[in-house]
Amino acid sequence: MMRIGKVEQYLLDKIENKKAILSIVVDPVDYPSPDIAIKTGIAAAEAGADMIAIGGSIGAQGELLDMVTKEIKQGVSVPVILFPGNVGTITRYADAIYFLTLINSRNPYWLGQAQMLGAPLLKQFNMESIPTAYIVVEPGGTVGWVGDAKLIPRNKPKIAAALAMTGEFAGNHMIFTDAGSASELGPVPVDMVRYVRKATSLPYMVAGGVRKFEEAHEIIKAGADMIQIGTAVENVSDIRYRVETFSKTMNDAKRFVQA
Repeated sequence: MMRIGKVEQYLLDKIENKKAILSIVVDPVDYPSPDIAIKTGIAAAEAGADMIAIGGSIGAQGELLDMVTKEIKQGVSVPVILFPGNVGTITRYADAIYFLTLINSRNPYWLGQAQMLGAPLLKQFNMESIPTAYIVVEPGGTVGWVGDAKLIPRNKPKIAAALAMTGEFAGNHMIFTDAGSASELGPVPVDMVRYVRKATSLPYMVAGGVRKFEEAHEIIKAGADMIQIGTAVENVSDIRYRVETFSKTMNDAKRFVQA
């Protein structure tokens, strides 16, 4: 049986303590310079983000990934987790990695081959891996295209729920639904979040297209444990306000759920 590591236990403890978890994802490629990406990650952590995720679907690898991850990790006290887009999106400088299986991909590469290619490197780095069932919802964005996903229709929440059950029964430790970066249709529908929450007791992350505080509030209220945002804090002057307000809004929603 796979042992639970420090980062996963950190997340479980927050959930146990009825806290909503805010993850800020930094894709180094999306910033004008590595320095701005690094400053964003550090500022987000200082403003109250519970963790910093690093990665992207295209180009976030090699020296750029190493440098940004190393500098952010040195500047924050919260976990730095890799959000991998492929085998190249691995660096020894992170605390942990979401060991993703894109369970609604049409391509067997994303169902086992990419994981097989990355596993020896993770073993070499002695990196904590969090087995995660990754489900991509319409419109899917770049990750949907790259991952050759059979996108979950937004009006079919029962399909997402059944996939979440599949992920749990297959031994994953976390469920992650993603509408794709900068989703033009908005985040994963609240009704779908509700169905997924009822289908599984695993920690549940929602990502993609969450730009408004009220969207985050409704997603947590519907049962998600964690929200990951990226575009909402990219290249903005008020990052502290945004992160603080997202965090407060989410925790207010969590208290509502527990009431």
